[in-house]
Amino acid sequence: MPDEAGAETVLPLVEEVLRIEKRAVETGRVRVSLSTETVEEVLRETLLTREAEVERRPVGRTVTEVPKVRQEGDVLIIPVVEEVLVVEKRLVLREEIHLRLSNAERTVEHPATRRVQRAVVERVPPAADSAES
Repeated sequence: MPDEAGAETVLPLVEEVLRIEKRAVETGRVRVSLSTETVEEVLRETLLTREAEVERRPVGRTVTEVPKVRQEGDVLIIPVVEEVLVVEKRLVLREEIHLRLSNAERTVEHPATRRVQRAVVERVPPAADSAES
C-alpha cells in the first residue's frame, strides 16, 4: 500500500506454529516375584473298558452278492467274501467243415513193358520100351 509520499510500506505477516511432542517419563517401577508350591490332590474318573470277543465261523456257501453287515442281539456279524476262479470245460463248436465228394472218370495212357509167360502143354505117348515091361 502506498503512503502519501508514494513510498511502499512492508508489513510482516506472523504465524504461530504449535508443536506437540511425547516423551516417556518414569513414574514408578514394579517387581514381580514368582513362587511355586506343590499341592497333592486325588483325581477320580470312571473309565470304560470295552473288550471284543472274536469268533470265526466257516460258512463255505456260494452267494450271488456280498451279504450286508448285520446285528443279531449283541453280536455284530461281518461277512468275509472271497472271489474264487472257477475253471470249467465245455465243448464249443467253433466251425464246421463241409466236404463235398464228386466222382470223375478219365482215360489215362502210359507206355509200360509187361512180361508174359505162356505154357504150351502137349501130351506125349508112352515109350515103346515101357509098354512091354
